[in-house]
Amino acid sequence: MVADKTDAAGADEVTEEPGEAVERVAAIDIAKASGMVRVRVPHDDGSGRRVQRVFHAAATSGAILDLADHLVCQGVARVVMEATSTYWKPWFFLLEARGLDCWLVNARDVKNVPGRRKPTSSTRYGWPSSPNAACSGARSCPRSPSANCGT
Repeated sequence: MVADKTDAAGADEVTEEPGEAVERVAAIDIAKASGMVRVRVPHDDGSGRRVQRVFHAAATSGAILDLADHLVCQGVARVVMEATSTYWKPWFFLLEARGLDCWLVNARDVKNVPGRRKPTSSTRYGWPSSPNAACSGARSCPRSPSANCGT
């Protein structure tokens, strides 16, 4: 991250600051009646690998509070949400009430995040084309719910 500073003489100073890495994080792509949740946490063996799980959550108060409890139990430090319209409000306020650090981000900004998969002609939604491969994005999975998504 680059930070611009101006000293008393009016000269600009550019400094390099390390980017922030959050060890335990969740991302939610929020729609009208549901959200696709991705949780990324360190692997139990301490090898530096990460485990991610992608799943669906209903947009009801009870389901969101259950999700909040699950995220707190997983030790999630930050929840990043992307939504259209005002569908984000119950998610944001209920998760924040459970003590989670919530960020609401703009979809066009999320598309420019380093490491995000770009859709190709063979993978319509940016996910692997193999039916046994795990989903790679926090978007609605085009495969059936019985598919092995997010493992």
